[in-house]
Amino acid sequence: MAVPLVEFRGVTKRFGTKTVLDKVNFVIFKGDITTIIGKSGVGKSVLLKHIIGLLRPDEGEILFNGKELKNMSRKERKALMRQVSYMFQNNALFDSLTVFENIALPLREKTRLREKAIRKKVQARMEQMELFDVDHKYPSQLSGGMQKRVALARALVTDPTIILFDEPTTGLDPLRKNAVLSMIAHHQKKIGFTAVLVSHDIPDVFFISNRVAIIDNGKIPFQDTPIELEQSEEPVVKEFIEGQENLKDELIGLNIRQDVEDMFAREMGRTDRPGGRFPIVIVFTVENLARLNEHVGYIAAQSIIQCLGTLLKRHFDSSGVSARYSTDKIFMLLPHGNLKDIEHGIEDLAVDLQRQEILQAKNYSRNCVDISILAGFAEARPRTDLNSLVAQALTHQKMIAQLECIRSGTIS
Repeated sequence: MAVPLVEFRGVTKRFGTKTVLDKVNFVIFKGDITTIIGKSGVGKSVLLKHIIGLLRPDEGEILFNGKELKNMSRKERKALMRQVSYMFQNNALFDSLTVFENIALPLREKTRLREKAIRKKVQARMEQMELFDVDHKYPSQLSGGMQKRVALARALVTDPTIILFDEPTTGLDPLRKNAVLSMIAHHQKKIGFTAVLVSHDIPDVFFISNRVAIIDNGKIPFQDTPIELEQSEEPVVKEFIEGQENLKDELIGLNIRQDVEDMFAREMGRTDRPGGRFPIVIVFTVENLARLNEHVGYIAAQSIIQCLGTLLKRHFDSSGVSARYSTDKIFMLLPHGNLKDIEHGIEDLAVDLQRQEILQAKNYSRNCVDISILAGFAEARPRTDLNSLVAQALTHQKMIAQLECIRSGTIS
């Protein structure tokens, strides 16, 4: 098995009476992009500061290439720290310095290179970052994306082994956020540095990550590949990922799944059932959603979910609640209703859905993926559980709307 480039063994860090890192075991492998995720204030930045040498553990040990940091000489530590670079959250470019001067700063502060050698290294990094004819400009004269490239060029100019990225996409809109993540992934493959990211951009950041680590209550309960993360049954992993999805679902107008489950339990426990009716569940499936997300984009995939969630409120009883049942399924619970009325409601929803811009092929000028939206419903009976009711509704699903691509733009 490969020796980790960086390894934390039982690392503990306290600030006063607060334990921020509690016997943390953590590995970073050479050439990987490792992403650290977790709630605010749980110690992600503290972890980074241990890697860069700004903090030292109270207990435990940190190894670089299998050698303990505490056993290194001062000269070895200085040489090691020159291999580590840091790209700050908000770029941290100096407004009073030109682009060239900003990139050259680490070389002037940390090395004894002559000016000719500095100029050569800076020009090489600027060319790699496609920063042409801007060496004389100031950061305020550049776009946000170009400022990010300048910050990355500065982080790379000392030829580091590891670059640490602290929330590199904070405050950016979705398009710029994806551009920054793509930039990191592209140049990491091109140059071969090891990247460690602290990020909240889930799931976007997973697409460029080789490994993901979750930090929670001072510990790291999970570290593995993004695929293993999605399949993990660890409660803390599921809670964190579902929490992120719940936040996004709330932003697009859906409730959290627990709200639906709570309402179902209340309704099934009632004795004063209006008209003797039991709750009804409607299940909607967006077929090919994963392929849309992969080939067209996350925004398009989320927009379809948002569109469906919004229209449900328009076409059905306002007393109902809807939530995501799984990645490509939304279920809606109506505490009472008439099956015939619900059938008509789905028919009206189908007409409304098909008119929406998000389902028009003309809006997908480059890539397109055929999408079908299915709907099915079922009424509960005494002692019915919610999952069984959903399964029953799924067996009755029929297509109610679709995005049918113009064939030349379709992803096969």
